[in-house]
Amino acid sequence: MNSINKNQPEENQENLTGKYALEKVRELIGQSDVCFFCTEPVTGPSNGVRPMSVQQVDEEGNLWIVSASDSHTNQEIALDPKVKLYFQGSKHSDFLYLNGTATLSDDKSKIKELWSPVMKTWFTEGEDDPRISLIKVQSLEGYYWDNKHGNLVAGVKMLLGMATGQTLDDSIEGKLKI
Repeated sequence: MNSINKNQPEENQENLTGKYALEKVRELIGQSDVCFFCTEPVTGPSNGVRPMSVQQVDEEGNLWIVSASDSHTNQEIALDPKVKLYFQGSKHSDFLYLNGTATLSDDKSKIKELWSPVMKTWFTEGEDDPRISLIKVQSLEGYYWDNKHGNLVAGVKMLLGMATGQTLDDSIEGKLKI
């Protein structure tokens, strides 16, 4: 699919599946692991939206997030496991939207694997805090918006486009299916 902008000379649509989708997800989450994590709003004051940090994207493409077992997030996942995650890696690129199914876990070995000292801010008893739980998000599909050649090249193309009056957009976007 070509751009609807008739001045856009480049192809800017690329759907990704399987390992290519997983690579893109890893790349974009690597830019920023913090997302807006959305559940169906049932119990909490945030209307089902809260910032959360992805601790790991595993080999199968599952996202792992540490959460408090007594949180609104966990309560809402228990009622409806469908979740949406929205990421922004930089001001002009590295955007990602994912749909998935969340499951809750208290796997102590996985908690130990994902633990970092900064988590003690929320879990004051350390990695053995009884409130620690894990959210595993799987069956990912979504959409991404990025640039083809990095932010520097994209910026140069924007400047050249402004100078010449031609659209030299370096963007790329597409569906993701892991």
